[in-house]
Amino acid sequence: MDASGYEYRGMKAAYWDLLRGDTSTWADRSFYHAAILRSGTPALDVGCGTGRLLLDFLAAGIDIHGVDNSPEMLDLCRQKALQTGLRPVLYQQQMEELDLPHRYRTIIVPSSSFQLVTDPDAAAEAMRRFFHHLEPGGILVMPFMLLGPARGDAPNATNDWRLAQEAVRPDDGATVRRWMKATYDIPNQVEHTQDRYEVIRGDEVVDAEYQTRSDATRWYTQQQAAALFSATGFIEVHVVSAFTEEPATAADTIFSVFGTRPAGVDAHPTNL
Repeated sequence: MDASGYEYRGMKAAYWDLLRGDTSTWADRSFYHAAILRSGTPALDVGCGTGRLLLDFLAAGIDIHGVDNSPEMLDLCRQKALQTGLRPVLYQQQMEELDLPHRYRTIIVPSSSFQLVTDPDAAAEAMRRFFHHLEPGGILVMPFMLLGPARGDAPNATNDWRLAQEAVRPDDGATVRRWMKATYDIPNQVEHTQDRYEVIRGDEVVDAEYQTRSDATRWYTQQQAAALFSATGFIEVHVVSAFTEEPATAADTIFSVFGTRPAGVDAHPTNL
């Protein structure tokens, strides 16, 4: 893990929104919106980042809070909220240390953010924290993404450097690029990453930053992800294809898992 203790920092945070571009048509937006409408509020967006979903849902009148472990991403979220007159409730915490003064009807963990918790014990603790922050009958929904060889890519342990993202900075026309390289620990289902960010004006690189993270991301099979829910105490666990209501198939490289906290169990956060 980086010495900073969190991944989304520096140029990765500063250019996160720019490099992702327009996310308004992403399929997960309507997927989580529908899940919250079914299960109810208040809702919690875990790994809310700069507020891609959080701020839109707030603007639509949904009672939703956000939590992230990156102070830089949360600062960007607050700046965006000020521009639109929104006042989000935000917390800076790690998933595995989640301890908030609320319980929720719906918890979402978008963008496969749960997979950033690579230690199995910490992942199990994060699941327990989610469970204890739900009201009886509340739901947790999280997407998972297969990575590298697990996704069906060539079974090499290391990928070469590749240009992952590129965008033009609107204030001065400079080009921002993100290069990435990944190494896969296949037996342990863990990805190690290297990222290189460049700001280019004309033919000159005027700013650059290199980041490495090991371990970076853990991947789960559908069976492993569902078992994680069940082992925590969730019921009505089911796996769907990507961001749909259709049951997942063996061919799905992105899938989402739902689980419900059963009624009759006192799980107030203060009991953690």
